[in-house]
Amino acid sequence: MINKQKLWFLTLFSLILVLSVYYITMPSELLTTTKNTTNTRENKTTTKVSVEQSDVLTALQVESDEERAALAAEYNEILTNKGASTEEKNNAYNGLKEIDDVKAKEEELKKKIKKQLKLDSFIKIDSNNISVTIKKKDHDYSLANNVMRLIQEEYQNKMYISVKFQN
Repeated sequence: MINKQKLWFLTLFSLILVLSVYYITMPSELLTTTKNTTNTRENKTTTKVSVEQSDVLTALQVESDEERAALAAEYNEILTNKGASTEEKNNAYNGLKEIDDVKAKEEELKKKIKKQLKLDSFIKIDSNNISVTIKKKDHDYSLANNVMRLIQEEYQNKMYISVKFQN
């Protein structure tokens, strides 16, 4: 005679067996896409919360770093690709070198502004365009002019410099 304990045991064991067989036979692509979308959603919400809590300059810096990291990843992919031509690899290498040079120049200009004008700033260089964001409440034309002159001293060619003030 089957008592209640044995009946429950058989029922639960059957359920576990059916679920495990279903899990094993499920396509693996479905499992990986589900995991990736869950991780992507968590990362996006974490990034949004952290950017909202930090200041504007840090948010701009993070955004710029993410863009550069994506571009550098593309260049690295070309460099490691065995099917890429020599010219493509040279262009990718020059692109990586240019990214590093621009980043170094931005840091140098940021330190110069911090040292001489005692201002926190974010600088983004895009060929002949230089965008400067200064953390200050008051919009001061003479200060913006001084920042432009300070940056232009570093270049022989005429650069298009824009200055924004953020609180």
